[in-house]
Amino acid sequence: MDEREFGRSHQHASVVGLGTWQLGADWGDVDDKEALAVLEAAAESGVTFFDTADVYGDGRSEQTIATFLSTRPDLHVLVATKMGRRAEQIPQNYVLDNFRAWNDRSRRNLGVDRIDLVQLHCPPTPVYSSDEVFDALDTLVAEERVAAYGVSVETCAEALTAIARPNVASVQIILNPFRMKPLREVLPAAREAGVGVIARVPLASGLLSGKYTKDTVFAADDHRTYNRHGEAFDQGETFSGVDYETGVEAAAEFAALAPEGCTPAQLALRWIIQQLGVTTVIPGARSPEQARANAAAGKMPPLGEQTLTVVRDLYERRVKDQVESRW
Repeated sequence: MDEREFGRSHQHASVVGLGTWQLGADWGDVDDKEALAVLEAAAESGVTFFDTADVYGDGRSEQTIATFLSTRPDLHVLVATKMGRRAEQIPQNYVLDNFRAWNDRSRRNLGVDRIDLVQLHCPPTPVYSSDEVFDALDTLVAEERVAAYGVSVETCAEALTAIARPNVASVQIILNPFRMKPLREVLPAAREAGVGVIARVPLASGLLSGKYTKDTVFAADDHRTYNRHGEAFDQGETFSGVDYETGVEAAAEFAALAPEGCTPAQLALRWIIQQLGVTTVIPGARSPEQARANAAAGKMPPLGEQTLTVVRDLYERRVKDQVESRW
């Protein structure tokens, strides 16, 4: 699988990575054996980028990755984690002493002395404008606790503020055929600055797989049940912020666009990979089969202009008005 560079840090990631939120919590139950099998299938399919966070299963996702990599010293995988969401979400918590404590915990969970990439995990908006915050992150690099740092954001405005910081290596943002706003300003700014872009929620929480109907019921501990209207965290993280019934109808249209030999999920991933400025896309997987199918999108031929035009038209007609004003 092709790899792309996070320009400022000179690190590399496969164009399709693996998001591991579901290996920790909030997507229904995934047992330890299955979680390790997912990591193995992804790695064997050419994935060299794992994205996790200290809050996923309160550290379980990080620990699972550490367990897997300890058995595969032959692999070179860039592991990115995130920090900040285990604390109360106020700007005053984003200080060096807390960063060190959070970093110590993640390094223990991951079994490493230095983390490849650490990201602020969708912090309060004022954090992106704080010189002290980014000075503290520079200190983590100077102390060799982390090799590089980035941010995970909710909005395009937050992304642009972060990209303007000279040492930010990456911006993680929701980008998929139901969330196109980052294409206009965020991706061009990132390309010009040499900042990597990690595209998350690439399947709109599974909507773009085309498997769900209006009658689909998700488990009680699945965020697609308990955060559908933003009850627990930002609504944009669940179904990309699209109303579920609208999303199901639009997803059915999207699924019909998949060419022969390509699933709707692979169509969505291939669409993201083709957007100039994207470094890697991080679909989750709850089974080895899903991990392999996602990785296969990284080896597919580019989509044609006609398909790209129809995908854009679908977004403009069905989704744009629901999401662009908020994120």
